[in-house]
Amino acid sequence: MDTQGLLLGVVVHAADIQDADGLPDLLKRVKPLYNWLRIVFADSIYNRLAALLACFLAGLMLVIVRRIAGTIGFAVQPRRWVVERSLGWLGRWRRLSKDYEALPQISEVMITLAMIRLVLLHLLWSGGIAARLRHGETAAGESAGGSELQGPAVHR
Repeated sequence: MDTQGLLLGVVVHAADIQDADGLPDLLKRVKPLYNWLRIVFADSIYNRLAALLACFLAGLMLVIVRRIAGTIGFAVQPRRWVVERSLGWLGRWRRLSKDYEALPQISEVMITLAMIRLVLLHLLWSGGIAARLRHGETAAGESAGGSELQGPAVHR
């Protein structure tokens, strides 16, 4: 995920593979698509040789976000809350709440579709299209007259 919590890439692997050990596969997919990527923020589980080597080979700097020393109980960690918020958004999609898929590739597609849906809903309701629809205009900017766009499904 990027620093705003949007998905850059996804790899679903077997449960017996640690996330840090699966990082090389993810970076092989993500780095060619986002050549501007320079820094990877990760939690302390990624502080191992496989993750460090994968980042080095991809030309990335790995920054381990650590828990603040002396903290007891729950504490919001820098950068970590963005990932947790995004995983919470994805967890609200029913298809991702249970493990229905037999193939990891299908799970990857479902995660990607869920993020596409989230981004589209955010764009729709952030004031762009939704504001025009509330004022009786079509998405193209013309007056809708008495069209179905003014129905209750459009209003919040």
